[in-house]
Order: sequence, then structure tokens, then C-alpha cells
Amino acid sequence: MALLWCRPPVPPAGASRRLSSPSISVARSPSIFRLSCFSTSSYPKFRRAYTTVLIVPTGVGASIGGFAGDALPVARTLASVADCVISHPNVLNAAMLYWPMPNVLYVEGYALDRFAEGLWALQTVHQNKIGLVFDAGMEEELRIRHLQVADAARASLGLPLMEYIVTDSPLKVEKWIDPNCGKSTGRIQHPDSLLRAVHTLVSQSQVNAVAVVGRFPDDEEGTEDYRQGKIGYTFLPCVLAGLSAAPQYVTAENRSYNDGYLIAGDVDSVILPADACGGDGALAFARAKNNKPLIVAVQENETVLKDTPEKVGIRATKVQNYWEAIGVVAAHKAGINPEALRRGGIDNVTAHTRKISSSQMHHQVYSL
Repeated sequence: MALLWCRPPVPPAGASRRLSSPSISVARSPSIFRLSCFSTSSYPKFRRAYTTVLIVPTGVGASIGGFAGDALPVARTLASVADCVISHPNVLNAAMLYWPMPNVLYVEGYALDRFAEGLWALQTVHQNKIGLVFDAGMEEELRIRHLQVADAARASLGLPLMEYIVTDSPLKVEKWIDPNCGKSTGRIQHPDSLLRAVHTLVSQSQVNAVAVVGRFPDDEEGTEDYRQGKIGYTFLPCVLAGLSAAPQYVTAENRSYNDGYLIAGDVDSVILPADACGGDGALAFARAKNNKPLIVAVQENETVLKDTPEKVGIRATKVQNYWEAIGVVAAHKAGINPEALRRGGIDNVTAHTRKISSSQMHHQVYSL
């Protein structure tokens, strides 16, 4: 089940909405429809689909992807080259803005790490039915504003948003800057309240994806820029749009062979900032024993981290920017060594030097 956070800035005064009690649907197991995230006509039938993962870690001050929506152009361009792109909300979310891409899978960050480690698989779906959880710590006016947004998404986009629920106690979201590396991090003091709300939606309503709107502290840097209308008052629209077709997560013990799942071994390449290679997902992909993907490290996308490929001990192809990164992916997809596209990039083939021990040498001489 997909679970995402949506940060709610304070809305302008004067918002209003008629409140009504949510209806309760008959509980039953949701149907899952498998649908390939790529068109089979886009590549030769004797080749499998080319799958790439686009990662820009959250809360690390990335030059590209560290601001709402500014990594979307990268995702859109990459989606025109790869058959399937797997990415996460920090790349694909842009508050009131988003861009539908049928061959892009919207995967929550924690789930992406488990996928990379081979613990979870991704099952593509035709459509998810979405439930909405509100933090009890939100002001009533703020909750009404978000319900207005939810109704608008249902009416204008036809999104399958089923019901909402309010947690039985405030979640009390905390946030701070990690002094060791400078990245933004946080926690909720009452996760049990959130889990109870989610369990109620899943068990009593026809939902298989959940969006969570938590009340964040007001002292967040840059909040005023959002309130002045930079890109909108809430991230809820893009979250709902992403969840509507997000893949379901399948654990290793619950899946069988030939079920059409995407697994880590299906990934051909991974693109990420050059100084952000130390995450669980990045390391899992880079250290895979079988079907190891090409790791492409983008140097122009600087973050507060210092986890370069050399520091974390992984092998990566370094590029200056995302123009080069997507060019490398295009060559890799075509079965071409990307270095062949550069002047002097390919050296002469070298002979393999076989080392022979003294005992082997004695045996060979004796045999003659």
C-alpha cells in the first residue's frame, strides 16, 4: 500500500466548505490490475523493456530537485528515452502542478529502498482507490481547505478518492536539521494514531493507497514563499494524481514467479546526484551481485551530502549534467558503450594476462 506525506501550508482566510460525514463502503479486497508501464511497440520484441531509476534524495538541498517540481523536466525528458522510469515524490511532486507520464512509476522513498534491496517488488496497476488521512492537529479551516482541494481533484480529474478520516490524536510532526550532514529530517510523536487511521481506511473502505496530510510546524524556512502563491497552498493535488496509478508493493514471500512484477534485477540504470550515492537504495543497486545496473552520477546536481562514488566505494559513470546523463542512458539502452560517443573514449583492446603458479608450470613442463 502506498503511503505518502503531504505538507499543508496555512491557507488564506475566508475559506469555506460544507462538511458532511463520509460514507462507509462495504469492506472487500481491492482488485489489482496489472498493466505494463511501457508500450510494447516502442522497442523490438526481442529486447526487454529498458528500465531506469531517477533519484534525488529528499531534504538534502539538491540544486535540481531541491525545490518543488524543478526536477520534473528531467523526469519528462528521461521518460521519452527509457521504456520505464521509476522515481519518487521528491522528483515528481510540484504542489498544484504535476505532469502525467504513463511510463513513470510513482514510488515512495522507503519503498524504493526496499525495492532496490530486493525485498519488495512493484506490481503495476490500472488504478488505485485512494483514502485520505488528516492530522487531528490541523486547524478546522485548514482541513476544510484540503477537502476542497480533494473535491476539486475528484470533479476535474476524476480521481478515485474514496473517503477521508481524521486521526484520533494529533500526530505532532517534528523536524530539524541533522548536524552531522546538514540534511533535513524529522519524525512524528504519535505514529500509532496514524497507523490506526490507515488501518481503518484499509479495512473498512475500498482503498489500496493512502495520502497523509500532516500538520508541520510553522517555522519552516521558505513557507512564506509558498503562501504568497509561488506554486500553491498545498501539495495534495500532485500526491493524489501520483497515487492514483502508483504501483503496489509486493513482499518477497507474497509473490511468485511469472507474475509480471518488476524487481531490482530489471533495472538497467540509476541516475542520482554525484555526492548523494550513500543512500540505502543507491548502495543496494550499486552492489547487486547479478544484473548490476549502470550508475550515472550527475556532478552539477550538488547537495549538502558528501557521499561520492569514491567515498562509498561504488563504481559509477560521472557526467557533468542531466543532458549528459540522459545521453548516457540513450546509448546504454541502444547497447552502445557510452564512452564510444566521446573522442578518444575507447582504447585498444588489451590481451588477458594469465598468471601461472610454479606448480602449474612444473606440471606443464613435465607433461611435455
